Amino acid sequence: MAIAVGGGIAGALDLTQACVLFGRDIPLAIAAGLLGPAAFQGGVGTYVLGVLLHFFIACSAAAVYYGASRKLVFLKEHPLVCGLFFGAAVEEVMRLIVLPLSALHAKGPYKLNDLILGLLVHMVVVGLPISFSVRRFAK
Repeated sequence: MAIAVGGGIAGALDLTQACVLFGRDIPLAIAAGLLGPAAFQGGVGTYVLGVLLHFFIACSAAAVYYGASRKLVFLKEHPLVCGLFFGAAVEEVMRLIVLPLSALHAKGPYKLNDLILGLLVHMVVVGLPISFSVRRFAK
């Protein structure tokens, strides 16, 4: 339950903010991480694939936090601080590992304001929903 709720809320908030900031074709960019640049020419199926991949990634992040919280009890006891740090870690893993290894091979150089915005957004819309759902639902 903690993984589904945390991943679902984080995924919905993150996808919403990405669509607001970068346009509603963001799911095509997500699908392009798997399919390559041709995904930008895709239709509804590619769009749905991007949305599903996005929620898979969000639920995977929630599963990592949940798994870590089984041994590191302070993750459940301090969801505000731990969630903020976890959100920042998710941003860095995505930017420095996942995107360069994706079919888009996206890697810097990045603008400082983009790095700061990415960190802040992921700290709030990814880290906090996941950490508080683990605190609430993980027994």
